[in-house]
Amino acid sequence: MGFMDRFRKQETTPGPAQAAVQLDQPRFAVIDIETTGLTPQLDRILEIAVVTTDPWGRVLGEWSTRINPEGLVGATHIHGITEADVAGAPVFRDVIAALTQQLAGAALVAHNAEFDLAFVREEFRRAGWDMPLAPSLCTLRASEYHLPNLDRRRLADCCWAVGTPLTGAHSALGDARATAVLLAAFMHPHLGAVPLAEHVSLPERAMHVRWPAAPNGAVVRDVAMPRKAEAAYRPSTPPPASTAPEALVAMVDRFSLLDALAMGAPENGMAYLETLAEALEDGEISDDEAAALADVAETMALSAEDVTVANEAFVQALAIEALDDGKVSRAEKAELLRVADILNVNPKLLPTLLGKAEAAREQRMSEGLAPLPDDWSLGEPLRVGDKVVFTGCAAFDRPAMEQRAESLGVLVIGSMSPRVALLVSDGTMDGGKAGRARELGARVVHPNDFRILLDHLQPAQQREIKAPPEPRTAAQPKALASVLVNLPEGVAPVDVREWGRQNGWEVGVRGRLNRDLLAAFVAAREAAAGQSASGN
Repeated sequence: MGFMDRFRKQETTPGPAQAAVQLDQPRFAVIDIETTGLTPQLDRILEIAVVTTDPWGRVLGEWSTRINPEGLVGATHIHGITEADVAGAPVFRDVIAALTQQLAGAALVAHNAEFDLAFVREEFRRAGWDMPLAPSLCTLRASEYHLPNLDRRRLADCCWAVGTPLTGAHSALGDARATAVLLAAFMHPHLGAVPLAEHVSLPERAMHVRWPAAPNGAVVRDVAMPRKAEAAYRPSTPPPASTAPEALVAMVDRFSLLDALAMGAPENGMAYLETLAEALEDGEISDDEAAALADVAETMALSAEDVTVANEAFVQALAIEALDDGKVSRAEKAELLRVADILNVNPKLLPTLLGKAEAAREQRMSEGLAPLPDDWSLGEPLRVGDKVVFTGCAAFDRPAMEQRAESLGVLVIGSMSPRVALLVSDGTMDGGKAGRARELGARVVHPNDFRILLDHLQPAQQREIKAPPEPRTAAQPKALASVLVNLPEGVAPVDVREWGRQNGWEVGVRGRLNRDLLAAFVAAREAAAGQSASGN
């Protein structure tokens, strides 16, 4: 079987729609890729697909092929591609002419376009071709306009939001088809938000971009996957699902990208935040995940300060989710502290972050509340964020009252304290709660009056938030601050960790070795070797 036969076998069979494609008409080229890793300068494309659409997103044709990366395939457990799958596939430089025919004159589209196009541009460079800066549309970024209330913005989330389930995920053609559906939803002139003029103009602008017809430089033979990438992307066995902390898993599952962005995360940090959320879904950050975070930050051109702000915003978003029911459990607080530690967010910031999260929740629940009526006679109103305690009230459907109070943002707690706004009592119980209320001089209201207070609930009072500790020091998350290291010959990471524990270091069981720990280990080892030599 010759090369072209192998190529045709890998390529999607053209259908009637593809035959109708006119390459001289305005169009979009929707791209998706599967790669050996997450760093364009180190990793390679394994599979690429292009779905061609008209300016309104209607599909005109499809093209796809597997690519031999001339090295390891990386995380098969993610993309499903094995070394056997690409053994007979063409290398990128041998399909670049066919790919260029698909892309030339089209506006390029991808979900997280910066990532995909960075890989394609790097493969062009390796093949000795110059890829022009064609107009492009990122459906991830565009989703902020078209799907403003979406919490997560992964491709599957966006497809679900427009009513199309994602099928064939983590295959280039499956994801390209899904992105094309998303594009069509965004470009529809009558459904949803009106397409942005800057997006509508992209296909016409793209027709004026000149694409090369041949290489103009030498092929760059940096084709073997570097050692760093091999170590960073070797599949690892995840811990059993039962070992993942339930509190953290629940918070991450509800994690809102909107909350993180509202708390100051950089706008170009969406892909980083999504990667971080996925990494923490099992409660840990592994070596592979740490490398992925660093690579995504580099690909998205995030500075060290950007990463620090994104990490703090991520913890803030988790705090908001933890407070969604008005309370932060011990387990949730423990996990927030653990995530803060993993991301090198100063744990002393947590009270401030929780205060901000509580203030944000109270503000959200205070919106739209009506003012008190002119004939109001029940004294101080009840406010969002107030704490109340119940005693007795069995004849007044106490569970329903408690449930309604909490749904409106009033916190029902179990014991009296100076911070409790009032005690709800029908007078049938005169136990410890009632006695403590008298001792504190607390307000006591009848259940009927409490219902009226809830009917006329007032906005929360402005909360005084404790200022964060000063000075604020920018710090990379531990997953990013630590680096892949060259261990001394004959030494395993477990040896370094064990030495660290014996010498007072706080050492985890997973993740990359901390550079300071490794430096201390090497110094101690060399000192011991020197003493041994002098003794001889």
